[in-house]
This record gives sequence, C-alpha cells and structure tokens, in this order.
Amino acid sequence: MRDPRRVAILISGRGSNMKALVEQAQGYEVALIASNKPLAPGLEWARSAGLPTWTWDSKGVDKDEFDRVLSAALEDHDVGTIALAGFMRILSPSFIDRWRGRIVNIHPSLLPKYRGLDTHARAIAAGDAVSGCSVHLVTEELDAGEVLGIAEVPILPDDIAQTLEQRVLAAEHHLYPEILSEFVKR
Repeated sequence: MRDPRRVAILISGRGSNMKALVEQAQGYEVALIASNKPLAPGLEWARSAGLPTWTWDSKGVDKDEFDRVLSAALEDHDVGTIALAGFMRILSPSFIDRWRGRIVNIHPSLLPKYRGLDTHARAIAAGDAVSGCSVHLVTEELDAGEVLGIAEVPILPDDIAQTLEQRVLAAEHHLYPEILSEFVKR
C-alpha cells in the first residue's frame, strides 16, 4: 500500500482550497496537483509554487478512459491519498473502487443536508440558522460518504448566497487541512 501521507490534490478551477491544503500541510506532502482543465488558474499557482502538476482536458473524453489515465498519473507520483478541492467532475465507480477509502472531499454544507450544488441558496431558502462545510470520504453516491469533520457557520439575517459562501469558504480553508492531516495519520 502506498504511503497515505503522499497526497494528490485534484482541482478544476482557481484552487483556493488547494492553496489552503498546500500552505497548511502538516503530516502530509503534496505529491501532485492534477486537473481536468488545462487552463485552471490553480495550476499556474501550483507551478509557481514548484509543485508537480498533471492535466488532461476531460471535455469529450470517456469517463473511464480519463479516470484510467488519471489513476496512472497518481500511481506514477506514488500518491496514497487523494484530496478533491473543487474538482468538478464525477469520478467513475471503477476509479472510486480502485482508490476506495483514500479519496476525501470538502462540501459546502453540513452533510447530509444539501448534497450537490446551490447549497448556500438552499440553506437560506430553508430558513436554516446554521450552515457550514463537511469533509467526507468519496463514494459512488454523490456527497454521501462518511463525514470526517464539519465546521458550522451561522446564517445571518441579511445573508445572500454569495455572502454565506464567502464565510463558509473561510471555514473550509481551516477545516480541510486539519482533517486531511488527521486522515493521513489513520
């Protein structure tokens, strides 16, 4: 089994959670930053930080084929743990099975509430007093894996989705590196 402290971070965009994971890494080493979007702004930041990167545009590529090539790249970098950080692509069941128990993700709600998208607007519309974020294991079912940690964020009376999103993102930047550090030590 590969060393769980060698972490790959998968991104599709700007990578703000990726930056937090890199900058606050304790007990793990970032072995690779991978993306399905060759022009993802986070890749440029990773390269400027001297981190190894891998990318392949997933647009129009068969899901299983993409996931096989991604898995090979992860293995080439001796990755033991995968952290999704704004990776906006559903992983194939075969990929999840191959890496079972070694893929973590962060989600902007207090799971199991509000799986999927538009979590902030949904929490506000429901009249919730609290929202937050959850770090969880990735399974074949979207946002349904074991929750490893949460951070609560109050919903303020004048909140709109964007203001709540900003506060939840700040909580994500503290929670995710902490939980990832604990996870790799298990």
